[in-house]
Amino acid sequence: MHCNLQLFAIFQIFIIHIYNPNTIHRCSFPLHTYMEDYLRKNFAVEPKRPSEEALRRWRSAVALVKNRSRRFRMVADLAKRAEADRRRKIIQEKIRVALYVQKAALNFIDAGKQAERKLPEDVREAGFHIGADELASIVRSHDMSSFEENGGVEGLAKKVSVSLTNGVVPTDISFRKNIYGNNKFDEKPARSFWTFVWEALHDLTLIILIVCAVVSIGVGVATEGWPGGLYDGLGIVLCIFLVVFVTAISDYKQSLQFKDLDKEKKNILVQVTREGCRQKISIYDLVVGDIVHLSIGDQVPADGVLISGYSLSIDESSLSGESEPVKVTQERPFLLSGTKVQDGSGKMLVTTVGMRTEWGRLMVTLSEGGVDETPLQVKLNGVATVIGKIGLVFAVLTFLVLAIRFMVTKAQLGEIEKWVMSDVLSLLNFFAVAVTIIVVAVPEGLPLAVTLSLAFAMKKLMSDKALVRHLSACETMGSATCICTDKTGTLTTNHMVVDKIWTCGRTISIAGDNKREDVLRSSIAGEVLDLLLQSIFQNTGAEVVKGKDGKNNILGSPTETAILEFGLLLGGEFKKHRKESTILKVEPFNSEKKRMSVLVSLSNGGENRAFCKGASEIILESCNKVINVDGKAEHLSKEQKKFITDVINGFACEALRTLCLAFKDVKDTSDVDSDSIPQENYTLIAVIGIKDPVRPGVRQAMETCLSAGIKVRIVTGDNINTAKAIARECGILTENGLAIEGPEFRDMSPRQMEETIPKLQVLARSLPLDKHKLVTYLRMEFKEVVAVTGDGTNDAPALHEADIGLAMGIAGTEVAKENADVIIMDDNFATIQNVARWGRAVYINIQKFVQFQLTVNIVALMLNFVSACISGSAPLTAVQLLWVNMIMDTLGALALATEPPHEGLMKRPPIGRDVAFITRVMWRNIIGQTIYQLIVLAILKFDGKRLLKISGSNATAILNTLIFNSFVFCQVFNEINSRDMEKINVFRGFFDSWLFIMVMVCTVGFQSIIVELLGTVADTVPLSWELWLTSILLGAGSLIVAVILKCIPVENCKEASTTKHHDGYEPLPTGPDMA
Repeated sequence: MHCNLQLFAIFQIFIIHIYNPNTIHRCSFPLHTYMEDYLRKNFAVEPKRPSEEALRRWRSAVALVKNRSRRFRMVADLAKRAEADRRRKIIQEKIRVALYVQKAALNFIDAGKQAERKLPEDVREAGFHIGADELASIVRSHDMSSFEENGGVEGLAKKVSVSLTNGVVPTDISFRKNIYGNNKFDEKPARSFWTFVWEALHDLTLIILIVCAVVSIGVGVATEGWPGGLYDGLGIVLCIFLVVFVTAISDYKQSLQFKDLDKEKKNILVQVTREGCRQKISIYDLVVGDIVHLSIGDQVPADGVLISGYSLSIDESSLSGESEPVKVTQERPFLLSGTKVQDGSGKMLVTTVGMRTEWGRLMVTLSEGGVDETPLQVKLNGVATVIGKIGLVFAVLTFLVLAIRFMVTKAQLGEIEKWVMSDVLSLLNFFAVAVTIIVVAVPEGLPLAVTLSLAFAMKKLMSDKALVRHLSACETMGSATCICTDKTGTLTTNHMVVDKIWTCGRTISIAGDNKREDVLRSSIAGEVLDLLLQSIFQNTGAEVVKGKDGKNNILGSPTETAILEFGLLLGGEFKKHRKESTILKVEPFNSEKKRMSVLVSLSNGGENRAFCKGASEIILESCNKVINVDGKAEHLSKEQKKFITDVINGFACEALRTLCLAFKDVKDTSDVDSDSIPQENYTLIAVIGIKDPVRPGVRQAMETCLSAGIKVRIVTGDNINTAKAIARECGILTENGLAIEGPEFRDMSPRQMEETIPKLQVLARSLPLDKHKLVTYLRMEFKEVVAVTGDGTNDAPALHEADIGLAMGIAGTEVAKENADVIIMDDNFATIQNVARWGRAVYINIQKFVQFQLTVNIVALMLNFVSACISGSAPLTAVQLLWVNMIMDTLGALALATEPPHEGLMKRPPIGRDVAFITRVMWRNIIGQTIYQLIVLAILKFDGKRLLKISGSNATAILNTLIFNSFVFCQVFNEINSRDMEKINVFRGFFDSWLFIMVMVCTVGFQSIIVELLGTVADTVPLSWELWLTSILLGAGSLIVAVILKCIPVENCKEASTTKHHDGYEPLPTGPDMA
């Protein structure tokens, strides 16, 4: 006994020496330093587009993997990915040859095939006159001869029984799906629950334990008889199957969540005409014969042919690998699924859907190989490797110590040569304990806890209108230091109305009585009114259509909708004005030109007239005439131009979006067939001011971002005065802040950029290239973690370059969404702030779980090892250790990795790019709790009988049960401690996390069952209420220890400390003042 106490005292001194506060302050804690260096060297990957070398490096560094299939389930399979890339390139090459080479031999073969084709019987019976394979062949091979033989687009429409005006009749949809197929691609079938059970059983250590259990049952029954010899082995088997089923249930639920999210990511809404009505449907509901409307940035949802269009340019690089855009005209009318609309607009007839398209074949290869792992997943694989190595050493040492002591005891008793079955059973139990220590020590659940947390966060964000496309974005958003946001639709409501108009030398406010048609019409001269209505209804990308309820609906962008609504308010009729002229050319609006133009042939007299509208300053510069007070066109003098500029600025200062409408009569028709519409010498008709109110809650969201150390900048194509007015209203533009225009920013030297960007808060009249340049500078020169919003096709480079690309779900094009990491479904800035909150929650939750799991690991290892060294026995059996493993692994992850975010997360600075994942605060808590638990459990082990007056024949069994019970309650209360690593009040929001409460209740409930009812299999005996209370109080003592620990200040290392941001934001302090 005296020897045992001496050893325990030495052990205490050793632990206290390790936990010397000076050691922490000097940043020389050896395990921490070793682990961080090791992780940075072997387990560092970029959140976006990680290199192949980095991915291979961390895989080769991973050791001691108990279950490879489970551990690497959410990790990209590089071999499969390489094979998929090879197959994809072969398919792309075939498509490229078919599209661009089209040798005579190929055409000859196709012609031969076509001659042999017969109309299938089921197609004829359904009332169609062309088969699915023939339709697919015409478009896929761009076979113009077959296309023309079938009567062109009108002929194909007749053969698939559809009207090019009214579209598909809903009652025909099921027939069309039966004959021509669904617009869905082949996917791997969902994995069943039993697949996950089988995968969980592949754990090497569990397999070894099952073998040990079977041997134990055989030996036990032979020595102790039936059923007494059955219990030890049976207990291990039952516990293993419990662990397997709990693990499988958790993994299966995760897989269902990811499947739902994946389906949502692929779901695209397309505009079609059905029964004469324009409507939005899912891409999955598209059928052959549908009339699809295409505009800039859309993805072509199926193979088809052009019905009509203007300046339609298609990017086919996703299919063929060719970067040169292809113009689609009546002479070349073929459109292929998966390609993108780069410019223009048009209508197409769907001819082929699903797996009959080339895109369908490509999609199968795109889904193979898996997605890239996130930085946290990789880092925690590294942590698991380090801890696993340490655990393996302790397991081997524990087995050796137990075995050697056993042999020495036998030698002392003179029985070294006399072996019985019970001796073999003892050695087998020692081996089972050692293997179980490896089960506990190798934290296989760490990387999977990241997946669990991300799946939970992504599901919650989906319900909060944010669709996460890339897993790593959830993590990276927690580190965001800067958000470059659009103005329109993100900070504003995107519900636009014309508020003011300047025309004929006067400003008219569209409010009150002025909203009446007769008052408005009387305010504008008759000829000017006709011109204004022509300009509104001819030069628009929107359309007025009849809804199913018979009412007029406007389909188009919010700006176009506001202008058309104003035209209708003036008494105009969309169809009537469109019939008055024939559209010759259209140049759709894009963010570079900032204007839209149309050239029409007027029905009266055959004159041609060009209309343009767009950014006020740009259109005004294109004008040399203006409509005067009398409604006549006159020369635009410098004084008038200055006056109109003041009108524009006046509107802008009232936070109105401004644009100008202008026209030009084109008398010289010689250039009608040229590539572009005239750009100069227009006559200004009107300046329009459109009201777009700031969204409710944006200012509060902005304040939250600022308090969280996230700087927000507006990057917009709007007028600078409009942008400044909105920025002030949102709380973005401050007194010392800078607002500049794109051209000025573009011309800055690198040195000017360095001086300007820290103060820059508003960048107006910017091009997409300006946004890309700003994002690049912020990332590369200022080392910011940048989130950027975008909605247009031209925003794709900036979204791709940013750390987190945020595409708008309503206003965003498919091209923008495809290049984004997160899609903001409601286009609301408050949702962006919510994504940042959840990003921080994911990171902090994983830190909580790691702190909790490492504490359990260290205590379990040290307790069994030290006990084996001193007393020759391990206080925790294999069954008990397996239960502890489940508490700290699957159940611990469910409890801590799924905690919802609290407001305190947005009152701390962002998480740095290269900060240590296991922080010094975490090490303080881990070491402090470890010391407390080891002292308590060691006192119980070596002096518990005397202190608690436990006596009798089963005193040892009672004491071991008490140690096991106290150990579990220490983990239960430490799990509660881990809810907040720095604040004393760990019960804040306790009842907001039902999952945490459920895990706590299940853990305590099942622990009671194990102790009181399952003693025969778990090596426990029932405890008295006094000993139950002792166990709970000893566990609850960790709450008091946590309070003491959180009052110990922890200094950051100089090299790891967060640097001061260039905008003056400093990290919040830690220590007792923050508690």
